[in-house]
Amino acid sequence: MSDALTPVPAGPALDAPPVTLMLVDDEASVLSALRRLFRTQGYRILQATSGADGLALLQQETVDLVISDMRMPEMDGAQFLEKVRARCPGTVRILLTGYADISATIAAINCGEIHRYIAKPWEDQDLLLVVREALTRRDLEQQNNRLLALTQSQNQALAELNQGLENRVKSRTAEIEQINAMLNKAYEELNQNFMVAVTVFSGLMEMRQDGIAGHSRRVASLARRTAAALKLDERSQQDIYLAALLHDIGKIGFPDKMLGKPVSTYSPDEMARYRKHPRDGEAALMPLAQLQTVGRIVRQHHERLDGNGFPDGLAGDEILIGARIVSAASDYDGMVHGGLAEKCFSPESALRALANGAGTRYDPRVVAALELALQTPDASESNDIAVEAPDLKPGMVLARDLLSPKGSLLLAAGYVFDARVIRQVRDFVSSEGLKLALRIRKDSLPSARALTGNSASGAAPQDKQHA
Repeated sequence: MSDALTPVPAGPALDAPPVTLMLVDDEASVLSALRRLFRTQGYRILQATSGADGLALLQQETVDLVISDMRMPEMDGAQFLEKVRARCPGTVRILLTGYADISATIAAINCGEIHRYIAKPWEDQDLLLVVREALTRRDLEQQNNRLLALTQSQNQALAELNQGLENRVKSRTAEIEQINAMLNKAYEELNQNFMVAVTVFSGLMEMRQDGIAGHSRRVASLARRTAAALKLDERSQQDIYLAALLHDIGKIGFPDKMLGKPVSTYSPDEMARYRKHPRDGEAALMPLAQLQTVGRIVRQHHERLDGNGFPDGLAGDEILIGARIVSAASDYDGMVHGGLAEKCFSPESALRALANGAGTRYDPRVVAALELALQTPDASESNDIAVEAPDLKPGMVLARDLLSPKGSLLLAAGYVFDARVIRQVRDFVSSEGLKLALRIRKDSLPSARALTGNSASGAAPQDKQHA
């Protein structure tokens, strides 16, 4: 072996802890030569003359690299390096072999997983380069392991963060859904209360005069069914229904004598007053933004297709489809129930009158749809049943609006009966001397056995119940 040194790459950084090498050989001269070679490179050197001594040192010291001779008594280099690998897998292992024992070298490679083996005698420069490369590789592997561990740790933290975010998103989504459900419920209740208010407002007019009770409700029901037959959208059907309920609201200022007789018997002054009520009706609804379209329908519901109507003389498509529907529905009900002329028309005669006016007074499409609506049974009727007041039970749900004989709203559809209201209904029936049957939703009945006699069958008398 040669002690001649040539320049080699620089050793460890000055601020880093010194790299510890352990040299194991049973020959003192070999240990001395190795110690001289590596000490000049700034390494910290440990020495052992046998494998057992080397293993003892490993229990006390942290060793970065081991150089072991192959041929040693009791424990050869292959066996020693195998034990080093088992105890300190991060320690780099290099074998010095001075004879051509291929089987022993293979055993060292396979069992001890050595980094390199160096044949004796060695070249100092080659040995230094081998050690430096082995330590560099060890450092890279350790750095890679640290980065891998850091990456795994960060991935785990990121996964936990993502899970936390997902849980927070789910929680927030559930909160938003709950809030939306509450808002939707509040909106439905508000809309229902609004509809009840409009219905009550509509009924105030009909309370002023006997004989017209239920007119606005019948017109509203027929107008909505006609709009559905024309396949208008839900919003349009709702506006038409509201407009039909309120189409006569402009008559609120009429004197009682005008309300007590058919339109055909009005005097010229009364007729002039009558022709203003559509405009007055729109003005009455103007402050309510939700009823702007409804107000326009109310204003136009006495316009004619040929332009000879009032108050604005509109013609054809200038008239809203809702106004054309309310016009036909209102005139049909007025003819059948005596609101337009002194003599009531039969339903068939009223339909013929509408058909005769199609193309001039009425929209032909609307007349055809209205006739279809009259022939089509109300789908809601198959989902409710008549129950007399004495047989009402808490939890039953009112299927249709309950009106007094004068047309005022007593209870709105959808109302859930409780014991208090049931007592009030029974007291009302008793005090008024009525035989009243209410339309109750079938799905709210406690059981078929809860109904007795004829209370579960039969329709409400027309002059007692308007639904």
